[in-house]
Order: sequence, then C-alpha cells, then structure tokens
Amino acid sequence: MDIEVVRHVLIWSFVINVGILMLWFGIFWGAREWLYGMHGRWFRLSPERFDFAHYLGMSIYKVGNILFNFVPWIALHIVA
Repeated sequence: MDIEVVRHVLIWSFVINVGILMLWFGIFWGAREWLYGMHGRWFRLSPERFDFAHYLGMSIYKVGNILFNFVPWIALHIVA
C-alpha cells in the first residue's frame, strides 16, 4: 500500500471520527433530558453520574482519535 493512501485513510478517519464526536455532543447537548430518561430506565444513574459518564466517554473517544489517527498522520508527513 502506498504511503499516500495510508495518509488519506488516516485523515479521513480522523475527520469522520470528529464528526461522530460532534454528533454525540450535539445530541447530548440538545436532547440530554430524553437521553437521561431513556438510560434512567436501564441503569440507576444520578444526573451527575450520567453527565460524567458522557464527558468521560467523549474524552476517551477524542484522545483515541488523536492518538490513533492524527498522530500517525503527522508522523507519515514527517517521514515522507
């Protein structure tokens, strides 16, 4: 596989994952009460724990996206 193809795959994967993260945040911000009500039926969570779980999930997703897509993309640009 050509290094240019890998760079394109990594940057598009990064962009798509940022879009998913923005969608997640938008849904969480705009429909928080509905989400909390839906998850409240399945799990016994306080509103604070619910917010924390989503904040933690978004943080881990963002860091993973940077580490596994953006940093290798930068490294391939340096090497090439």
